[in-house]
Amino acid sequence: MRRISKLTRVAVGVASLALAATACGGTSGDNGDSGGSKEDLGLAIAYDIGGKGDQSFNDAAFAGLTKAKDEFGYKTADVEPTEGETDADKEQRLASLARQGYNPVIGVGFAYGPAMKAVAAKYPKTTFGIVDSVVEGDNVASLVFAEEQASYLAGVAAAKATKTNTVGFVGGVDIPLIHKFQAGYEQGVKATNPKVKVIPQYLTQTAEEGGFSSPDKGKAAAEGQIEKKADVIYQAAGLSGQGVIEAAAKAKVWAIGVDSDQYKQEALAAYKDYILTSALKDVGGAVYALAESVEDGKPLTGTQVFDLKVDGVGLSESNPKMAEISGLTDAVNKAKEGIIDGSIQVKTD
Repeated sequence: MRRISKLTRVAVGVASLALAATACGGTSGDNGDSGGSKEDLGLAIAYDIGGKGDQSFNDAAFAGLTKAKDEFGYKTADVEPTEGETDADKEQRLASLARQGYNPVIGVGFAYGPAMKAVAAKYPKTTFGIVDSVVEGDNVASLVFAEEQASYLAGVAAAKATKTNTVGFVGGVDIPLIHKFQAGYEQGVKATNPKVKVIPQYLTQTAEEGGFSSPDKGKAAAEGQIEKKADVIYQAAGLSGQGVIEAAAKAKVWAIGVDSDQYKQEALAAYKDYILTSALKDVGGAVYALAESVEDGKPLTGTQVFDLKVDGVGLSESNPKMAEISGLTDAVNKAKEGIIDGSIQVKTD
């Protein structure tokens, strides 16, 4: 029997978990609309574009899975996406995990929306979760974040750190979700110093073109912004963001990471001195919170919002050089207080 534990009300930070361990679960290719196996299995996650190893969004989800596996002592699964896959492929993947008996089953990323809606209706005894999208269903928890709030703080930091009064933004794909990152960032920059110019750029129009999975595209975009005198570049581009960070480090300008604390990521250690901060999004905490709610026998459902008030988003302070920049820490803290008490309303578009 799976252990019953007390449900935490909000996500707990798990970004510091080691990401080296792997718990892979296979899926079968057959279809079926009946319940899962009798074996008592735990959390399963299906990754977004870029997969495990992006040092960002997907790895944060894996940290939540690792915490759940260690705490609850059950079998978990994490499944990679395939190149050029369709909604039908995603639907088959989610259905297979539910059929095997995993509970909850989480789709990491908005791209799982259509598949989640179809599969959740077929497996009413399984709790499903989706990150970054809202899907209606009695057994679905939509795990969404106030990315614009963390991005506002990143904008404050950028405005305080720039010496050229020019900063950049690199978005992976030109979609509403990433518009939230840009909107919050630009608002934070302008509120802190109206003289600072923001150069925005999107890598692709669709995810299928590799906007979230092409470090070379991110590197080229950052190099172009650096040529235009940008000396701080914030990226919301998944795996492509590694290229942005590499270009910034090579030019000895600041990069701002996203989702995970990228200053601490082992794969980015060579560039860490140039990662000023990261706009945090506690995907791992949200994943863990849903897993814990299932363990508690009271599964979370409906829209679950993770914002600054519950530490669902934030700004990292790992790089000690942040404290050396005059007024940066105080400005960020003041902005955070304003967002939480409502005196600062952050735009989403």
